[in-house]
Amino acid sequence: MEAGLSAAMLEALAQVAPGRPLRAGVDRILQASMGALIVVGDGPDVLAICSGGFLLDAEFSPQRLSELAKMDGAIILAADGSRIARANVHLVPNPDVPTSETGTRHRTAERVARSVDVPVISVSEDMGVIAVYRHEQKHPLEAIPRLLNRANQALQTLERYKSRLDAVSSGLTALEVEDLVTVRDVATVLQRAEMVRRIAEEIEGYIVEMGSDGRLIRLQLEELMGGVEDDRRLVIGDYFCGSSAWTLDDAIAHLGNLSYDELLDPNEVAALLHLPTGANELDAHLQPRGYRLLGKVPRLPADVIDRLIDRFGDLQKIMRASVGDLNEVEGISGRRAQSVKEGLARLAETSILDRYS
Repeated sequence: MEAGLSAAMLEALAQVAPGRPLRAGVDRILQASMGALIVVGDGPDVLAICSGGFLLDAEFSPQRLSELAKMDGAIILAADGSRIARANVHLVPNPDVPTSETGTRHRTAERVARSVDVPVISVSEDMGVIAVYRHEQKHPLEAIPRLLNRANQALQTLERYKSRLDAVSSGLTALEVEDLVTVRDVATVLQRAEMVRRIAEEIEGYIVEMGSDGRLIRLQLEELMGGVEDDRRLVIGDYFCGSSAWTLDDAIAHLGNLSYDELLDPNEVAALLHLPTGANELDAHLQPRGYRLLGKVPRLPADVIDRLIDRFGDLQKIMRASVGDLNEVEGISGRRAQSVKEGLARLAETSILDRYS
């Protein structure tokens, strides 16, 4: 599956996924060796490019869809696919809209999708291929066994990358405890976390396209990705140097938009956090605020974590604080202060043992 499927395209793929009535109808058309052009949406923008045909307003069924495909014209469905609005329609999109397709049906499908905000499905009679068009994107549907095989290969890749992410995250924890973190260490963790997120995003696309056949893949993906997004955000929160013009959300969005070549460059990752960049600066010392480690302390609310960091400033000062010092922070009672102190001590001990074992 090509990288970067838009949210609109994923929504369109969900409508034509296995287990949905629309997919059953499209499969019937394909099995009968027929072609079809289907527009999922009957708003004013769609009707403005329709000419001729029959007004039906009939309840949708796969059988009706395949019967109507025997006519040459396009089929117009309601936006939710629940009704067949028109059939045997001649579509007249703007001929100046660019298209890379050569066949008449596919050229029309691409022009309609580029002109109107609706999914357009083209079933090729000669090639036996189903293609979904949405905005500027085209996505041919693949057979479920092939999709399942690709999804399983991606899951295996994700497991390897997730294992490496766990290792570098554990190493960062030990370095934070020992106050030895550098710019390079933070960039390495964020590189791995972003790679894992991108692989998971690709698998999510397979799951959407597989529909009801993708349940087991989704369960495996959710298990592997548990906590990864939160941890990525907390790492950025620990080291991000923000301003009114560059917020935490801006940095997260920019990380997601880096090209693969840029992502592999630690200077590019450091730059989006507004950290020092350059060959010599990658080994510059950093001090975490403590969001990530405090987030691992059981039953410690986010607002209490914010107050702890506001009060002490960074992780080392929080770890050196006595129970009495912690107890002075609003929202931390004697028992909670003791819990924070003991929780950080356990994390410190475990991380150092893991690092040197």
